[in-house]
Amino acid sequence: MRLIFSRKGFDSANGGVPSPILPDGRLCPLPIPDERSPFRYEDLTIAGQSMEKLLADLRPKGLEPIEFAHLDPDLDRGSMARPIGWRPMFGQAGAACSHLRNQGVGVGDLFLFFGWFREVALVDGRYQFVPNSPDLHVIYGWLQVGMVYGVDESQSAPEWVKSHIHFQRSGKDKGKEVVFVSAERLALSGCSTTLSGAGLVGQFQPSLCLTAPGCSRSVWWLPGWFWPDEGKRPLSYHGDFGRWEQRSDGVLLKTASRGQEFVLQGEDYPKMVDWVLGLLTGMINS
Repeated sequence: MRLIFSRKGFDSANGGVPSPILPDGRLCPLPIPDERSPFRYEDLTIAGQSMEKLLADLRPKGLEPIEFAHLDPDLDRGSMARPIGWRPMFGQAGAACSHLRNQGVGVGDLFLFFGWFREVALVDGRYQFVPNSPDLHVIYGWLQVGMVYGVDESQSAPEWVKSHIHFQRSGKDKGKEVVFVSAERLALSGCSTTLSGAGLVGQFQPSLCLTAPGCSRSVWWLPGWFWPDEGKRPLSYHGDFGRWEQRSDGVLLKTASRGQEFVLQGEDYPKMVDWVLGLLTGMINS
């Protein structure tokens, strides 16, 4: 199994503010703007919250208004009405899609979605960022690949798969655009579990935070087994050993600013499966 850390949601260039961690700990990952999308923020919810209200409260008035959302990854069944048969999905295109293909990503591999988050408080009925709260990279969802469909081969895809945004506004990256559909149940090391094949995290917890304490959000603190010993392929885009620092109780990693998808080849890291299982069990039960 390959593990893919997939950076998604609002950032400084797309949306302009972090996604919120609500006062009760719920994570609300906000999809980036996309004027070609058929999906409006006003029609979407996340973690039971109106995306339109979150945007109105949290985005500074000086930023350009946004109306349409690139709903991807699409993990929350309750965010909008769904066609019969729907499952969580994630699409990728262009260079990022080529990177996943070159890394051999396919059925059985697991995406962990992370994004830029910050705590918010509810003050006089409006959400606002907590002063001096840290900017964090936080894991907010997962998807194990059950099926893969090329967008330029839409005749082979079920109708409910075609509801995904990459089918709705395809054309720019013809031939380099795919949609990953989740498995029904998570399977690790060839064994099925009782866990869903994809979904959103319930609430924030420290184990989901990738950012090292006291560091900028792009500097991560990882378990020691992530250290790329001789003969192990490092996390993709992180072959420069100057980015890594091994310590007695873990590994510090200065993550690459380029690239959306960082792939770890699981066969080189035997402790990965147990870590993933513990992390997802905590995510789903939170």
